[in-house]
Amino acid sequence: MASAMANGTPQEVRVPDIGSPDGIPVIEVLVAVGDTVVAEQGLFTLESDKATMELPAPVGGVVVAVEVRVGDTVSDGALVALIDTGASGTASVAPAPVIDVSPPVAAAIEVLPTKASAPHAHGRVPYASPAVRALARRLDIDLEAITGTGRGGRITRADVQNLADGGAASPSVPVARMDMPEHPARHLPWPSVDFARFGETDVVALSRIQRISGANLARNWALIPHVTQHDEADITDLESFRLQINREQAEGGDAKLTMLAFLMKACARLLGEFPRFGASLDAQGDNLIMKRYVHMGFAADTADGLVVPVIRDVDHKSVTSIARELASLAGKARAGQLTAADMQGGCFTISSLGGIGGTAFTPIINAPEVAILGVSRAAMKPQWDGQAFQPRLMLPLSLSYDHRVIDGAAAARFTARLGVLLADVRRMLL
Repeated sequence: MASAMANGTPQEVRVPDIGSPDGIPVIEVLVAVGDTVVAEQGLFTLESDKATMELPAPVGGVVVAVEVRVGDTVSDGALVALIDTGASGTASVAPAPVIDVSPPVAAAIEVLPTKASAPHAHGRVPYASPAVRALARRLDIDLEAITGTGRGGRITRADVQNLADGGAASPSVPVARMDMPEHPARHLPWPSVDFARFGETDVVALSRIQRISGANLARNWALIPHVTQHDEADITDLESFRLQINREQAEGGDAKLTMLAFLMKACARLLGEFPRFGASLDAQGDNLIMKRYVHMGFAADTADGLVVPVIRDVDHKSVTSIARELASLAGKARAGQLTAADMQGGCFTISSLGGIGGTAFTPIINAPEVAILGVSRAAMKPQWDGQAFQPRLMLPLSLSYDHRVIDGAAAARFTARLGVLLADVRRMLL
């Protein structure tokens, strides 16, 4: 193993009581010989079937020997490193930062290998988190048959699910990922708790849609710098017009005009005025893809989870036509009949909670899009008209945007302009 001369008597670093007489695999080596460390800084990552743990440095100093490699199995008391506590400069280096990430985001952030560690997908130990290992066991999937598409060959939930759904064990095209900083932030492993110790429990498997959408949402929230612009739109006159048209069309049996149909039409108009809101970053984050089409998604809540059907060429369709497609796609979503084509190609998404309630929220951007509009329940509020307060129906708007592409001023102009269009539907014709 690697070693170097020490200035004094080196301090041994041994594996503490880990409660596993058979040993635990080493999945990451976080330091190299010559590195300066401080007390409690992580040196190695060990992973059992139930948990991932980081072995910290008991003292500060310079690493003069590393006695294990990725794939080795270590047990209680095993010697793993030597640290020279008499070396100079031991107090100048801070430990690696730790970010406390709340669920469900932590499940999607990967612990990235350092320069001293480069795990391979087909090494002695499959490189995967405890949650991914648990999923593989539940689906009866052999992790050694999978080539991980995560950074450093890490096996992801998507890799396991792909094989379970009949996909290839070794995808020919790896998942594209944004370039990460040279020294990525680390996070604590997901807690492994025996909840049955505290009382009776039931285990309910997530639906396939929930597993897929959950992983996507966690990735999007973790990797996209979200900012949310909150605003309100006066829809008093628009709501009166909408109800009037629906009464007139009631006998014809045509699809009812919903507020969402008007919102989609207005946003389609705005994507022409603010084209960045309908653009996408490329996989490396170096270029912005500007689109000459306006396809718009809407979040549909189903019994099996959240799905996002897409209506194409919204800018070329009437509000009535949009309402028909909304009704059709929502029906397919509830019946579980959406195809992959029904959910692809979106430029912008609207998530409406107006039929449920709430005053504001922070919708998560649907990558590779760069913006999403959230809508809450409209409420009557007093508005000053210059002489007196008047009761007006105000619609809460929550616009989340990718701050790498859109700045705050542009977001504020977008919601302000949307408010103008919704306040007077005739302006959509101009």
